[in-house]
Amino acid sequence: MESHIVKVLSVTPVTHNVRRYKVEKPEGYAFVPGQATEVAVNKPGWEDERRPFTFTGLNEWDHLEFTIKSYPDHHSVTDLLGHIQPGDSLILHDVWGAIQYKGEGVFIAGGAGVTPFIAIFRDLQRKGQLGNNKLIFSNRTYADIILKDEFEEMLGNNFINTITREEVPGYEHHIVDEAYLKRKISDFNQHFYICGPDLMVQQLKEVLEKLSGKADLVTVEI
Repeated sequence: MESHIVKVLSVTPVTHNVRRYKVEKPEGYAFVPGQATEVAVNKPGWEDERRPFTFTGLNEWDHLEFTIKSYPDHHSVTDLLGHIQPGDSLILHDVWGAIQYKGEGVFIAGGAGVTPFIAIFRDLQRKGQLGNNKLIFSNRTYADIILKDEFEEMLGNNFINTITREEVPGYEHHIVDEAYLKRKISDFNQHFYICGPDLMVQQLKEVLEKLSGKADLVTVEI
């Protein structure tokens, strides 16, 4: 199994608890939008503590990018990453398949589950192929919305937000369930991509397989 030690080039805030990590790209390292790798922090005692993170940059870039939510209440890799500084290093492993684009459809994300979709949408925009793809993005609070401005610019009215823990003027206040999907989607004969908390993914996978009548139209993170 391959591994690479890469230097962190920059760390910038995205939201109150999400950061963008720009890191060195090993020579010959390649991935497809939506894919991920296991990452460890190159510090004593943490080298074998791997966690999966999706690439949020594009393969054509000269560096790698990760967009990662930190959980300070956990003594974990994500908490440690919240304290990483430029010049520190990470350990990357093999690239593996997560969610890959199969065709135009509806993307449904819960919180940090949006990260596999970032590179997919950026890649489609680069190719001029965003088409009528939609993103339904569920977050607990307005402050949790990752890359709000970029998604609005890319998708316009096809960027649909719902906030579950607070009411915000101009934003939906509803969980993503069967009733909500029926209100937002008129045609279920299209691709669906789901990523988020495990329970949300499982429930929506079952709902969409029923509504579409075709299990192969529903893609979830693997």
